[in-house]
Amino acid sequence: MRSFTLRQGRISRAQAQHYQLDLPRFGIAYRAEPLDLSACFGRQAPCVLEIGFGMGEALVQSAGAQPGTNFLGVEVHTPGVGSLLKAITAARLNNVRVIQHDAVEVVRDMLPAASLSGVRIFFPDPWPKKRHHKRRLIQAEFVRLLATRLAPGGTLHCATDWADYAQQMLTVLSAEPGLQNCARGYAPRPDERPRTRFESRGERLGHGVWDLLFRRI
Repeated sequence: MRSFTLRQGRISRAQAQHYQLDLPRFGIAYRAEPLDLSACFGRQAPCVLEIGFGMGEALVQSAGAQPGTNFLGVEVHTPGVGSLLKAITAARLNNVRVIQHDAVEVVRDMLPAASLSGVRIFFPDPWPKKRHHKRRLIQAEFVRLLATRLAPGGTLHCATDWADYAQQMLTVLSAEPGLQNCARGYAPRPDERPRTRFESRGERLGHGVWDLLFRRI
């Protein structure tokens, strides 16, 4: 059961150009074998995984603000990958790598145990219809897997603007014995989480936003 649906989506000329030119430099091909993250980035540094980075706004802002951290983005949609590549090229960032593949398989097959200092999942597809809730990314089995990839003290940060998904996230994350809530329930919005156009649009429409921050024990 996949947590995403591949949509054709319109890709701009600039996105397509950067996808062709820059993916060989910043992209990592999916392979069912563990990655050497230090070799992928050309240095040893804390590594943060962002799953479903959309058009890459938050990822680029964070990478620019934290040059001492490596950021690995996973996204399935080609326009978003092209947009991210365009942005990191314009900003001359070298601490970002991208994998265009199903995040569950990437985490399961490519990321070694205790290799990540953080995982970020911002505004994943809410699959709002009740019969589709089983497609939501934040499920007990996947959270258990993510916890094993976090180093002790590493953080899992989720955010959503769907109230019932926020409650599901809180229930599932709280039930994982390898994680500890950093707040009492939902966390205040951390200053380091960039505010994206998507979030600002949701707030204009009256949507609430819920952050969840858990630490690997």
